[in-house]
Amino acid sequence: MIDYLKNHWQAIVVAVVLFFVLSSAYLLPTYQGKVIAQHDIKVWQAASKEAKDFKEETGENTFWTNSMFGGMPTYLINNLSDGNGLSFFSKLLTINNFRPVSFIFLYLLGFFIALLAFRVNPWLSIVGAIAFAFSSYFLIIIQAGHITKAIAIGYMAPIIAGVYMAYNKKELWGSILMGLFLSLQILANHLQITYYTFLIVLVFIIIQIVEAIKNQSFRAFFKSSSYLLVAALMAIGSNFLSLSAVYDYGKDSIRGPSELSSEAHNRTSGLDKDYATDWSYGVFESFNLMIPNLMGGASQSDLGTKSETYEALKDLGQPNAKQIVKQMPTYWGDQPFTSGPTYIGALIVFLFILGSIVVKGSLKWWLLTATILSLMLAWGKNMMWFTDLFLEYFPGYNKFRAVSMTLVMAELTIPLLGILGLQRIISGDYDTSKIKKQVLVAGASALGLVVLLILYLKSSDTAFISPSDTQMFGQNDMLLEAIKNDRASLFQSDALRSIFFIALGFASVWLFIQKKIKTTLLIVIIGLGITVDLWTVDKRYLNDDHFERPAKEGQLYQATVADESILKDQDPDYRVLNLTVSTFNDASTSYFHKSIGGYHGAKMRRYQELITYHIAPEIQQFSQILQSQPTNVQVMQALNRLDVLNMLNAKYIIYSPQAPAIPNQFALGHAWFVEEYKTVANADEEIQALDQFDPKTTAIVDQRYQDQLFKFEKDSTANIELLSYAPNALSYRTSTKLDQLAVFSEIYYDKGWMAYIDGEHVSHFRANYVLRAMKIPAGEHTIEFKFEPPLYSRGVVIGMISSILLLLLLIGGFVYDAMKKKKEAQTEQ
Repeated sequence: MIDYLKNHWQAIVVAVVLFFVLSSAYLLPTYQGKVIAQHDIKVWQAASKEAKDFKEETGENTFWTNSMFGGMPTYLINNLSDGNGLSFFSKLLTINNFRPVSFIFLYLLGFFIALLAFRVNPWLSIVGAIAFAFSSYFLIIIQAGHITKAIAIGYMAPIIAGVYMAYNKKELWGSILMGLFLSLQILANHLQITYYTFLIVLVFIIIQIVEAIKNQSFRAFFKSSSYLLVAALMAIGSNFLSLSAVYDYGKDSIRGPSELSSEAHNRTSGLDKDYATDWSYGVFESFNLMIPNLMGGASQSDLGTKSETYEALKDLGQPNAKQIVKQMPTYWGDQPFTSGPTYIGALIVFLFILGSIVVKGSLKWWLLTATILSLMLAWGKNMMWFTDLFLEYFPGYNKFRAVSMTLVMAELTIPLLGILGLQRIISGDYDTSKIKKQVLVAGASALGLVVLLILYLKSSDTAFISPSDTQMFGQNDMLLEAIKNDRASLFQSDALRSIFFIALGFASVWLFIQKKIKTTLLIVIIGLGITVDLWTVDKRYLNDDHFERPAKEGQLYQATVADESILKDQDPDYRVLNLTVSTFNDASTSYFHKSIGGYHGAKMRRYQELITYHIAPEIQQFSQILQSQPTNVQVMQALNRLDVLNMLNAKYIIYSPQAPAIPNQFALGHAWFVEEYKTVANADEEIQALDQFDPKTTAIVDQRYQDQLFKFEKDSTANIELLSYAPNALSYRTSTKLDQLAVFSEIYYDKGWMAYIDGEHVSHFRANYVLRAMKIPAGEHTIEFKFEPPLYSRGVVIGMISSILLLLLLIGGFVYDAMKKKKEAQTEQ
């Protein structure tokens, strides 16, 4: 390793400098003090506001927030990095988190390191890094604000390269490379990308097993596997806190199984099938890997004033035609909507086809298999028999949504095989008697595919038509025909564009094997071709127009009249229902209030079921009443019927941003004593029992908590009041003459919330499907709930020990190389 770095240090330095220059040039407005308007970052800032404020006020972290969905752990909102002692490597590789420049830089650097591990020419490795980093999806997610995903993708290639090295007689450095970058990838906290990285590795290991059986090389296989296993355990151990927290919470989130028996055909042990496959890539749509506008690009695109749609709008007398054509529905694919295609590059697809011909052995079959697997999984509900196999039988697969994301696998394997193929040609590692035919076949295949797509779509009656066209344009034939023709024009333009870049790649490789140009010129032509190809497409989806001046502190979200009316309330703990946004797909309410809704991909399973069966229907009924211009009496009657929202202490309802919120006098408050309880046999009965019950007087309790139930008489003088509130600690004072049963308007989660009476730990149980309940003894007492997940201290210790071991392994690698080199020098003397 030391010798390799010494021999290629010049190319490495040039690469690092070039990567920084390219990243900076693409995101130049960053240096003007501007930031990308990233939706998901804005969502995170609202979702994490309560936890962030608590940290600033107390200096402590809270692992629970009440700002969304009634309350949930913060494990998947804020990164649990405590215990991982390798985070300084992340800062080093991301230029001290210099965002967003660091994201592209990390893409480039990670793939460059991987190609060096595959022993690719360092200068060609620079080209390969550009091919990987500027795949359109990787830029689209930066624009959307998928920060953790971007970082995790940047670490994919070195992990895979490390595994490859370990199985190719570089056990020590392969395991070090894999272990270090796996630790950093898990630290990024986007386990879906880690899972897809694992799938690529799994395909490789299966092929290695086959090779070991064929060659009877079991000893070498187990040696490599042992090295990798030790390093992987260290990487996992360094993130033990976050992994154990996510694993623990996952069982109770929508990523875990449901206790309900309904919709059994749609259930898995994780996400429901329809939810998991919502974003399924179309089979035909997959050809946009080489023709970006095959399916129209993004869901909304600017067609410009030269489009047929613009002319049609003008002819129809539309005064705002120029503004309307800036957001036209050009996408006509299978997904609900999209920010753009997963364009890998026409030139890279040509090189991939060439690589699949000239690269031999298990290396080729590994990358081809992983690519095909990536595509088939991305098709989701469009190939449901295959998707069902993975959702039902492949461990962990059903924990993740948006199956189209599996294309990140192909975005790695396609450029990797393409560059490895070009490396074979540059190094002369090919059959001279066949190479011309092989290059011709690759070129003809890539060009022929584009031509076939042109001919097919030209003859198809259903091409360029979206099912939603009639919803947007009605039966206006002029507009329907215009948008169809504009989509066709977008495709034809990009098809010709792809033909040009494929021809450029073919011609340069052909001239090289004919010895008309040298290696350096070939690399330059291919490098420039790939850069121009990808850069110009990427700019459609992330460009200077996406930058804006950063919002000042306190200006990220502007409090409305409704917000201000609520914020006058000095009560520290109540919930707000916001009807002016998409209640369960919008986190903005959480910036100012504790929200009934929110936005998160892993909300608690029982809360989601409560939304489906009760909260959403109550909201619908109440909204209909508001739309009928009701009297105050009618509004009060409607509020009184909101049993589930009232038990959740929905004290205010926002129905207009510019009007004071509706105060809900029927919200049941922080806690209350009930008159009776009703036991039910299972979750089905429990959620059905909420249809008709009075939460003020009755508690619905699953029979599993029978041992905590007791006979009691209602004490009309009993009192319970909230003394103090923090997101991770609540304190109440009770006064009763008799033992009572109290229900708290707080979400039940027994893997962290502990109950205390006068400082003594006591049991509590779940009531009303999602709330907490407990026996309150007679007398005056102080009741406390504290969120104290037991995994924290243990996780930090395991993480630190594992981090130290992994760091020692890295240092040991350099020491071993130095000692080996010294010993070799002494032997030569």
